[in-house]
Order: sequence, then C-alpha cells, then structure tokens
Amino acid sequence: MTERFAVLASGEVTGRIAVEHADGELLVDYAVDNNGRGAKLRERIRLNQDGVPALWEIDGTSLMGGAVRERYHDGRWESQADSGQSAPGRLYVANDTSPYASGIYAGAALARGGAVDALPGGRLTVEFLRQVQLAGLTLDAYVLGGVGLLPEFVLLDSERRLVARLGGNLMLRDIVVREDLTALGGELAALDTKLSIEHLARVGGRVRHTFDEPVRIRDVRVFDPATLQLTDRRSVVFFRGLITAVEPDAPGEGIEIDGKDGTLLAGLHDMHAHNSPASGLFYLAAGVTTTRDMGNDNAMLLGLTSRIDSGELPGPSVVASGLIKGRSPYSARLGVIAEDLDEALKAVRWYAERGYHQIKIYNSVDPAWVTPLAAEAHRLGLRVTGHVPAFATPDEMIEAGYDEVTHINQLMLGWLLDPGEDTRTPLRLTAMTRAKDLDLSSPQVRRTLALMRERGIGLDTTTVILERLMLSRAGQVQEGDRPYLDHLPIGYQRYRRRTFVPGDLADHEAAFPKLLETMALLHAEGVPLWPGTDDGSGFTLHRELELYAAAGIPPAEVLRIATLDCARHLGREHLSGSVTRGKRADLVLVDGDPTRDITAIRRVRMTVKSGDVYFPAELYRELSITPFSTPPQVNGAST
Repeated sequence: MTERFAVLASGEVTGRIAVEHADGELLVDYAVDNNGRGAKLRERIRLNQDGVPALWEIDGTSLMGGAVRERYHDGRWESQADSGQSAPGRLYVANDTSPYASGIYAGAALARGGAVDALPGGRLTVEFLRQVQLAGLTLDAYVLGGVGLLPEFVLLDSERRLVARLGGNLMLRDIVVREDLTALGGELAALDTKLSIEHLARVGGRVRHTFDEPVRIRDVRVFDPATLQLTDRRSVVFFRGLITAVEPDAPGEGIEIDGKDGTLLAGLHDMHAHNSPASGLFYLAAGVTTTRDMGNDNAMLLGLTSRIDSGELPGPSVVASGLIKGRSPYSARLGVIAEDLDEALKAVRWYAERGYHQIKIYNSVDPAWVTPLAAEAHRLGLRVTGHVPAFATPDEMIEAGYDEVTHINQLMLGWLLDPGEDTRTPLRLTAMTRAKDLDLSSPQVRRTLALMRERGIGLDTTTVILERLMLSRAGQVQEGDRPYLDHLPIGYQRYRRRTFVPGDLADHEAAFPKLLETMALLHAEGVPLWPGTDDGSGFTLHRELELYAAAGIPPAEVLRIATLDCARHLGREHLSGSVTRGKRADLVLVDGDPTRDITAIRRVRMTVKSGDVYFPAELYRELSITPFSTPPQVNGAST
C-alpha cells in the first residue's frame, strides 16, 4: 500500500510525499520546492507495536541544500544536531524529517494516553479538539504540542491515520493533505486559520490583563530616545490605552506595578515580519508591539489585523506591505503573482484601496516593470521597497523608484554577482561567501552608497537571518541562540543545531564579518537602517539588535532606531516610539540597562500593548517554553 500526500502553499502544490508500506516498514519519499528552496528526503521507518519508531533512517538534503544523514535504532541516534543513546521505548523526534512525522508523533502519543516522553528530551502531547467534516469524511482534529515552536493541528481518520497536517510554522504556513483531497486546499486553509484562531483566542483570554482604571508603573528609569539617556526614577501612568503621565516616582491611588528599578522603553519594532496568528504571542513576549509585514497571504493578513485591532487575538500592531511577484518556477506562493505588467499594476491599486503602507517587489518581477509600478505606487501614496529583481542591480532599482532596499544580502549582491546570475534561486544566499573578498572602498560600492544617501534610501537589514544561515553548524548552538535555546521544545532545539547551507563552511564564516562592516559603513554614511528578522519568534529581533551593536552602533542609538526612528519611518511617531504623555501605551519593561548592555533587551518582564498588559512568563508557558523572567508585582486590583 502507498499513501500519497500533497504539500500546498496558498492553494498551489509545492511538494509531494509518498509513503510505501512494505514488509512492516514505511518508506517515505518527500520533496518540496517553494521560493527556490526545499527539502528532498528519503526515510525508512519501522514502528513497534505502540507506534513508536524502533528504526528511523533519513537521507537527502535539507531546506537550503545541506546534506542530511540521520540514523536512529533502538535508543541510539546520530543526526546533524547531536548523537546519543538511551533505553529503547521513548519517542525519537527526528531532526530532519518530512511532515508525515507529525502523524507518527500523534499516533504514538495517543497510544500512550495523550503524552509520550521524547528523545533526545522533552515530552510530546496530543489533545483532542473537535471533529471536523471534510469531503464527506468525519475526522478528528488534534493539537500536537512539544515538537516545534508552535502546536500543530493534525486530522486523523477513524483508524488514526494521518489525513492532513495544518499549522506548525510561524510564518509561511503550508498544508499537507492526502493527495485525493488536494482540491480542498482552500477549505483546509480556512480550517487551519479557524483552528488557530480558536486556540489563540482561548490563550489570549488567559494571558491578557486589562484594567478599568489608571495603572501606575513605579520605580522605573525611562529611555528617552531624544537624549539617548535613561531618566532618574519615574512613574509612568496609562489609562484606556494611552500614556497619561510621566512624572517623578511617587505612589498613587489604584493599581501599581512595581518596576524594581528596571528600564521602561517604548515598544520595539520588527521591520521585516511575516505575521501569522501565532506569531503575535512570540512578539508580545519579546517586547515587540509593532511589526511591518513584508508579504503574506493577503486574505489571512487582512483578517488577522482586524482581529488584533478588535482585541479578539493578542498581537502587535501590523503595518502591511503588499507583495508583488512575477510568475516563475521559483515564485513564493504569497501576495500577488502577476502574469504581466497590467496584473501587477492592478495589484498596486488593490493594495492602495485597502490601506497598505507600501508595495514590496520580489526577485521574480521583470525589472522593466519597476519604473511603472513605482510611479503608480507613488501616485497612490504608497512607498516602494523590495528585493532586487533577478538580473538587475540595486542601483538600477533605486533609480527606477525604490524608497528602500530589503535584506542586506540583496544590497550586497549588487557588488558580488556576475551579469546573468539568477537570484531567484538560493544563490541569493549562498553567493554571500564572495563577500569575504569585497572591497568596501571600491567605486561600485561608493556609487551605491552615494545614490542611497542622496535619495534618502534606507535598508531593511535582516542580518540575523544571514547569520543563522551562514554560521549554522551541525551539532552547534549559534551565539545568538545560546541565551534561550534550551528553554524551547526539543524539536526546535534540534532544528537550530544543524547546517543550513551547502558548500565550504569556512567561506561563510570568513564572509559574515563583512556584513557587519557593511552595516557600520552604511550607518556612518547616514543611510537609515531598519531592524528586521524575516522570522516570527521574537527572539531573533533581540539578536538583530545585538548585531547592530556588534557593528559598532552604540546601544542607545540601537534602541532609538528600534523605537522612535522606526515609528517615524512608518509615519506613526504621533502614536508610538517614545514614552510620552498622549502616546499609545506600547511599553516594555526590562531588567538592567540596555543603553549600556544591549543584551539586557532580552530580559523582558512585561509588555504593554495599547494598554493591555502581558507577562512573558505566562506567554511562554502557553507555548511550552520555559520562562526566562518573573512578572513584576501588581498591587491594588485583580486583572
């Protein structure tokens, strides 16, 4: 017998899974290709009578083409992430595997009554949600937790066989479904969103603290982005979503939150996000109260922002960018995929009518389209940003109408690539090894910097993602992940301990410092830099800010960039960006002094979003993450 599954992204098939049942074993053939990248794996699995793998062999390549060879047999394992031995019988959580594994994990947990101890550590749980109807089938929907950062939703038939897997990804969500149900992609996407919203609304009700009277945060030092200094001890009062007082520290009536000489600053910004319902919890736990979404499933994003704004779901404020791509074999299944210029121009108008802040142009857009697209966007009041389209240069795109460039690698590739090289492929990342030999004083670099300076063009850096790719090493924990990784579910811990890029790792290691040198040069030249992550975990924004400091930007300036400068860039400085009377109560309380030690930004004890109070310790417990801090004491009222 062979089971067949399709992998769907925005309704289009981007991959396949074939599972052959032969001689008591499962032979899994998995391949996916989305946005020019994807894993290619073959797996051999033998299950014991409880549905727990006794043998698991995996060979192939991972997301970015890195080699995979993983082995598990009766308690002994070896993978990119680690190796070890334990008594047989616990459930091995594979490091590089296909989505079919979710069905195996759920079945094993159900066979053990709903929870099972995992290898190399942790515990997996499965909880029945409700029954769902799909194409005349009655299926059981379960939430599977303890594997990755997010719970996954699995749909099982009456014999507990996998029919579909939903969720499980912070940003670019895909759907895995039995092949004969491929045509139901739209219905499954709606179900995925519905189950996520149901789950997160329940969580939001448990972690959101609201108050009907003024709240006074006592004994805090407030970061002033104008002076780049901390004040002496202050009390900050907010009421009904607005800051109503910033004054010398003193007791008052009603509700008080004890800041214990911590630092209070305005909410942080992630200027390169791809929001999902679940990413909101992570952002709030990290002190991020505003995100700039840089391309998404349009229907999902519009619904999500509405639910966040209404208070139905917890999450940061979202400033939307409308993604426009050209049709190619490498197209990411998000935003609008335009077949021609007319369709692309229609997309610009569609985004403008729905209040989007800007358009984002992708690698696959014909460079000849950019001038008319930028002109139409500017006519309608939208900004223009994006990747540098394949076979074009950053200079050409700036001259064609870009207001900003997205990703530090997209900018630097203009100085590294040869004519005709195709950045729609993973080359846009792997070619960064050439940066090790880049002369930042060369005429080519100087010309680009002069253009950016003269036209006020900024850069959305996302340097943290390049670090994660270029410095990933099998079995090692990167410096940026070290402060938090062992607090997270075991599947995600192992995911981070692997090599993501093919080729000579020494070349990547030698090249990465040039990215920091480029950031330092841009900053010195007066080119605005905007911190972004291309991720949704919140942790990565903290690392992005640390990399700004590593590039030589003083920590206090980094904080100003992440707060007031970002708010100004988005045209929202009247709402947020500083702790000022009359502005929205978007606040972050951290231990320590991040103006001297930027790593203190990781020690978030409380986040206030539009007057709603969240304690990261509570948020992380809901996400199966061991908390990093304790909430401040609240006196004077129940929440």
